Amino acid sequence: MSKSNPAYVTVRARDKNAPAEKLIRKFIRKVKKAGIIEEVRERTYYTKPSDLKRLKRKRAKALRAKRNKSNKNNS
Repeated sequence: MSKSNPAYVTVRARDKNAPAEKLIRKFIRKVKKAGIIEEVRERTYYTKPSDLKRLKRKRAKALRAKRNKSNKNNS
C-alpha cells in the first residue's frame, strides 16, 4: 500500500446466516495481507530518509546472511 494508492478491504458473507466471528477473522486476514497495520505502525512516527536507508541496508544484510546460512546447511 502506498500514499497514492489506498487499500480498501471488503468482506461479504456468502450466506445470510454466516457467523460474525468468521467474517471478522476474514477481515483481519485481508488487512494483514494488504499491509495496512504495518504501514500504520510505520507512519506513527516520522523516520528520517537516512534512517530508512540504514534500516533497509540492515534488513538486506540480515536476509543475505540468513540465505547463506540456509544454503550452507542444504549443501
